[in-house]
Amino acid sequence: MAATAATGLQISAARPSVSYTNRIFKACAASVGADSKGISWARLASACHISSLQHFQRNFMSSPVKFEKVVTRAMSESGENKPASGLPIDLKGKRAFIAGVADDNGYGWAIAKSLAAAGAEIVVGTWVPALNIFESSLRRGKFDESRVLPNGSLMEITKVYPLDAVFDNPEDVPEDIKANKRYAGSSKWTVQEVAESVKQDFGSIDILVHSLANGPEVTKPLLETSRKGYLAAISASSYSYVSLLKHFIPIMNPGGSSISLTYIASERIIPGYGGGMSSAKAALESDTKVLAFEAGRKHKIRVNTISAGPLRSRAAKAIGFIDMMIDYSLENAPLQKELSADEVGNTAAFLVSPLASAITGAVIYVDNGLNAMGVGVDSPIFKDLDIPKNKH
Repeated sequence: MAATAATGLQISAARPSVSYTNRIFKACAASVGADSKGISWARLASACHISSLQHFQRNFMSSPVKFEKVVTRAMSESGENKPASGLPIDLKGKRAFIAGVADDNGYGWAIAKSLAAAGAEIVVGTWVPALNIFESSLRRGKFDESRVLPNGSLMEITKVYPLDAVFDNPEDVPEDIKANKRYAGSSKWTVQEVAESVKQDFGSIDILVHSLANGPEVTKPLLETSRKGYLAAISASSYSYVSLLKHFIPIMNPGGSSISLTYIASERIIPGYGGGMSSAKAALESDTKVLAFEAGRKHKIRVNTISAGPLRSRAAKAIGFIDMMIDYSLENAPLQKELSADEVGNTAAFLVSPLASAITGAVIYVDNGLNAMGVGVDSPIFKDLDIPKNKH
C-alpha cells in the first residue's frame, strides 16, 4: 500500500453528478440559452469542456430532477500517477516548523501528521528538558504506531531542534537556567537561535505552528495567582507566539501561513483553568488578529488560531480535571462524541493550504460545537425537557 499511495489529503465529491450538472448549466447559460430544446449533446460538451460525455449524459438523463448538496470527505490520495479529483489539500514542496511537539498524543503531533499526510516536510522544536526523551523515543520506534499515515507510510521528522520559546535570545537567559544540566547539553535553543539554525539548515519555511503553552500556577484560582505566575503564563503561552513569528517571518516564503492553538476559556469562564491561562489565551486570540494584519500587509503571511476542545493529552493532565472537561463536552456539545486530535490536525492542514487562501485573523472552533452552547443541558433543571441525551 505504501508503494502505490501518494501522501496527500483531498476532498472528493461523494455524489457529484446532479450537483455538477447544475453547475454546468449555470456556467453555460449563454451557450444553451433559447436553443436549449434542440441543442445537441456534442455542442453542449464542446461549449462546457465536458470530457466524459457519455458519463455526463447517462447520469443526467437517468437522475431525477432533484438537486442535492455535494457531500465531501477527507481521504488519502491513492495512486501517484492518477490525476487528482475534487479539491486537493496538497502541501508537497512545503516545509513546516512545529513548535511544541514533545510526545505523540498532543495536538502538535496530530498537526504534524496531517501536514505530513498532505505532503509537507516536518521540522519540529521540542522543549529542551523533554528533548532527550523525545528523540530517544523516536529512535527506538516507540512512536512508530502513531507515525502511520493514511497511505501506510510513516511520518518522517526531518530534524528536531531544542527550543524554549520563553527566551528570545541568549541575552535573555538567566544564569541559573544556563547552569541547569538539562540545558547545558543543548546549544542554540532560544527563539532567535533556532530561527537562525533553521535558516542555515533549510533556507526557508512555509508553515509555522505554535503548539505550546505553560502556566506554572494553572491549578490556582485567578485571585490566588501571583504576579510572577500570571506573567509566566502570558510569556509562555501568548507572547511566545509573537516572538516565534517575529523571528521566523524573515525566513517564511510569501504566501505562507501560521497557526496557533487556543481554548474557549479565552472568552468563557472555565472554573479550575487558572493561573492566568484564560488571560493568556485571550491575549493569544487578540494578538492573532493584529499579527494577521501586520504579517499580511508586510509579508503576505496568513495568521489564524484553532480553538480546540478538551483532549486527554499529557500536557492537559496538568490541569487536574481534564476527564471531567471531556465528560462535560460529551454531555453538552451539539455533537456528542469525543474529540479526536486528528480533527484538529486536519483543520490545521486546511488552514495552511491554498484552500484557505482568504482566511486570516480567524479563530476556528474545533470542539464539536461546544463553543455555541450558552448553558449546560446536563443540569438537573433541564430534566423535564425532551433533550437528546448522551448515549455513550
